[in-house]
Amino acid sequence: MNTIDSLRMEFENETQTTRKHLERLSDDKLDWRPHEKSFTARGLAAHIVSLISLGDSVIKTDELDFDPTAFKPYQATSVVDLLKTFDDNVANCKQSLAAADDESMAQSWRFKIMGRLRFEKPKAVAFRDFSLNHMIHHRGQFSVYLRLLNVPVPGSYGPTADE
Repeated sequence: MNTIDSLRMEFENETQTTRKHLERLSDDKLDWRPHEKSFTARGLAAHIVSLISLGDSVIKTDELDFDPTAFKPYQATSVVDLLKTFDDNVANCKQSLAAADDESMAQSWRFKIMGRLRFEKPKAVAFRDFSLNHMIHHRGQFSVYLRLLNVPVPGSYGPTADE
């Protein structure tokens, strides 16, 4: 199997699993947080959703120069809004993955913060590290939020105690 086909399959599987987690959140729990230093459930879910568009950016561009002073993070107004944005971001990223090939994914991608290079990696590696693995990491956090909210946790790689 080539790299791009592997990424497409992994993306499909991980986004389906992530959606199952996100759809368990209810509007009345959006502003809940487990600790004062933690994201709210809304903030964590929105961050997860945003990571999909970051993956799309890795595929379509050669670099991202992040300016934290100008950054306005996505904040969902409701769970319906969150899931629609997630689905739209997934669809856009799937289109980009469909147009990509191993050669394009071997090209370098750079991440900068206000002009300062933080890392440079092949696009396939940046996509997997910066978007997919990052999303999976935060989905794990989100599953703990669900558990603490006493919401049945869906499985990621097998059944949970709730299934």
